[in-house]
Amino acid sequence: MLISIITINYNNKQGLERTLKSVQTQTFNDYELIVIDGNSTDGSKHIIEQYKTDLNYYVSEPDTGIYNAMNKGIKQAKGNYLFFLNSGDNLVNDSALAKVAKYLSGEGFVYFNINRIKNNKKWVIEVPSEMSFFYLHNDTIPHQSIFIKKELFNTVGAYDEHLKLVSDWKFIITALIKYNASYKHVNEVFSNFYEGGVSSSKGSFEAMEKERQLVLKQDFPLLLNDLKYKFKLERTLRTLRKSRKINWLIKLGLINKF
Repeated sequence: MLISIITINYNNKQGLERTLKSVQTQTFNDYELIVIDGNSTDGSKHIIEQYKTDLNYYVSEPDTGIYNAMNKGIKQAKGNYLFFLNSGDNLVNDSALAKVAKYLSGEGFVYFNINRIKNNKKWVIEVPSEMSFFYLHNDTIPHQSIFIKKELFNTVGAYDEHLKLVSDWKFIITALIKYNASYKHVNEVFSNFYEGGVSSSKGSFEAMEKERQLVLKQDFPLLLNDLKYKFKLERTLRTLRKSRKINWLIKLGLINKF
């Protein structure tokens, strides 16, 4: 079971070293390590040179964005499963890959929980065991916590490079909803995500929401209509729960609490 670890980097020298070191020290050896650097000018190339004997493939050249870089990594990957551990993020300990490899049993997606770290504070982001369109409408599985079967990229296609922020989300929702990809959740933590990247600012959240809505309208219009109806019913229910008349009827036992 070969695992392809793909690391995307641009001008993040310290983060790149942290990521590569966490892979280099793994007790599990059946992996390949691919680094795609966007022609960094901050000394990242020196880090790549230091670790080049541990790399199966690396390149430092201009790209058109993060998903163009990730697609370059996909083209080079030979593993059964692909794992995007971008510069700055790292594996929790030296046995992380050895533990997670035991769960890679053929599903399209194998994902787990993740540590989120900001200003030296750490908390666990738990991902639901059961996927739903409702969850995927509002959230996604962090790419630092998901192993993707290589064959899925042949079925679904590469990441959409027209999108700047949500192409990995589009890939996941398309694979699950349109192609009925299989998946499995592992209720453990194997990697750390350090907040502060391109998707962490308020402006980025707003841009992400615009891109998501565009994808939903183009690819999932019927499901989106159902979800809008669900939201309408929920708003109505919240309004009724706040009604004084309804609460009096509940107290009098004339209707059940809802």
